[in-house]
Amino acid sequence: VQLQASGGGLVQPGGSLRLSCATSGFTLGYTTIGWFRQAPGKEREWISCMFRSDSRPYYTDSVKGRFTISRDTAKNTVYLQMNSLKPEDTAVYYCAADRGVILSALATATAYDYWGQGTLVTVSS
Repeated sequence: VQLQASGGGLVQPGGSLRLSCATSGFTLGYTTIGWFRQAPGKEREWISCMFRSDSRPYYTDSVKGRFTISRDTAKNTVYLQMNSLKPEDTAVYYCAADRGVILSALATATAYDYWGQGTLVTVSS
């Protein structure tokens, strides 16, 4: 099983980026895919996921209305569209996967068994 995150880069405040998480070895309809980020000197933070049980997207409050998670099951890829980016969004972004995470643990990093390598997003003028 593998996860490969990509799409990071340098963007100005107010700009947009789309991150991709290419997966192999998973059936997306039966797997929760989450996005986390870690800024320098800070703990890893959950920001969004597509929950396997109801196929609904979930977001942390700080990104609601700005970020959108989606998936393309034909491509086995999950996307994170990030709009209206702010300097505080600067971080390494990771995608993670788990087949058994429960609703109450969606935001818990240790609940995910599989992780991609991370992609750096820098929001700066």
